[in-house]
Amino acid sequence: MSDKLWSGRFSEGTDTLVEGFTASIGYDRRLYTWDIEGSVAHCRMLAKTGVITAEEAAELVRGLEQVRREIEAGAFAFDDSLEDIHMHVESRLLEIVGKVAQKLHTGRSRNDQVALDIRMYLRAETRVIIEAVGRLRSALVSLAETHLGAVLPGYTHLQRAQPVLLSHHLMAYYEMFTRDGERFRDALSRIDVMPLGAAALAGTTYPIDREYTARQLDFPRISENSMDTVGDRDFALEFTAAAAICMMHFSRLSEELILWSSVEFGFVEIADAFTTGSSIMPQKKNPDVCELVRGKTGRVYGDLMTLLTLMKSLPMAYNRDMQEDKEPLFDAVDTLKMTLAVYTRMLPNITFKTDAMARATHTGFLNATDLADYLATRGMPFREAHHVVGKAVGFALGRGKELHELSLAELRTFSDRIESDIFSFLGVREMVDRRKSAGGTATENVRSAILKARRTLARESANEDRIKSGEHP
Repeated sequence: MSDKLWSGRFSEGTDTLVEGFTASIGYDRRLYTWDIEGSVAHCRMLAKTGVITAEEAAELVRGLEQVRREIEAGAFAFDDSLEDIHMHVESRLLEIVGKVAQKLHTGRSRNDQVALDIRMYLRAETRVIIEAVGRLRSALVSLAETHLGAVLPGYTHLQRAQPVLLSHHLMAYYEMFTRDGERFRDALSRIDVMPLGAAALAGTTYPIDREYTARQLDFPRISENSMDTVGDRDFALEFTAAAAICMMHFSRLSEELILWSSVEFGFVEIADAFTTGSSIMPQKKNPDVCELVRGKTGRVYGDLMTLLTLMKSLPMAYNRDMQEDKEPLFDAVDTLKMTLAVYTRMLPNITFKTDAMARATHTGFLNATDLADYLATRGMPFREAHHVVGKAVGFALGRGKELHELSLAELRTFSDRIESDIFSFLGVREMVDRRKSAGGTATENVRSAILKARRTLARESANEDRIKSGEHP
């Protein structure tokens, strides 16, 4: 058993088993940078408002910086008896500067302190993730630009449906990850709120200046209600929900790459550096990175469910249950960051077998809809045209042919509206480039989408540079 900084109320020390059970230092030590930075800002605010002297503030800041250096150098002793990173910092500060360290906690609680640490941590990590999502999107745009002329079957229900440009397919993932970037930017606006000063739950009697503290820590605004402040983890939930959606997009992309790299599809080859072999079958080349990402998606879903379940029945305001928020949040951040990094590196090292993709567009009746459209443009109601083409497909199936392999005479048995121009109408390139409706797969549309994406990425990069330099775009 050992004494605590809060032990005045208690007649006996905490049991060592309870110390281990309640300690969070094993994982919240990663918050030390933000804990110390927040304490420095709080200390300077206390001096500004006259709660402590300027000399005391200078001594406290000196001690806090020494603690930071010790942790960074790996020379800091961690102990379960001190529970969390806040108590570790304060305990060591007491050893360095003496009793003045006991003034640092004036006007705050561990409740608003941990809220500050998590928000500062998540703010920094979200900015890193936003930039990483931008790099991934840029990699997708580069691939789309490189393969602008390639075609492949588009699928619905995992059945060949209509031909599309490979670039159009890749740009679909660009759109998905663009929405992810938007979600993280939007979440950042609610992460970036300064909670310090809420104290335990009701605020404080000291003449603190929360706006000053916010400016010190580069927060654009402060929280509005002290009870909500310490009881709020919506910002962590929102981030983790965005992370789960982003991982879902990665899982979908992974699934396609796994299928496409199989012998059955043969559409892509993933570079050796991003695959593994079999311990027993020498010929195997397994898409393990894609499979692991698909698996890790469920892990991030679990992180979100953990946080939702954790918060669902908590009364106002802070409850110790909320200590359990950090591990799932840290895991979601770490998993997503690694996935972004490995995919951004892997995508440029994928070989697209465009000849195999093109051959696949000539089987599976991908031109059936276009034959129906052909008849509809010649005055036949589309529903009737659909029925007529369905009969033509059945006829072709019975003879082991595709629609474009039927003779003109055979096609005309289904409708005398069909003329000799039908064969050029059913060409793959013609089918693709006729789809000029907004968002369609026509080459001119996809080329415009790529140019628009380039402009968007350049604008976002410029905004991020301004933020780093201290401006707000």
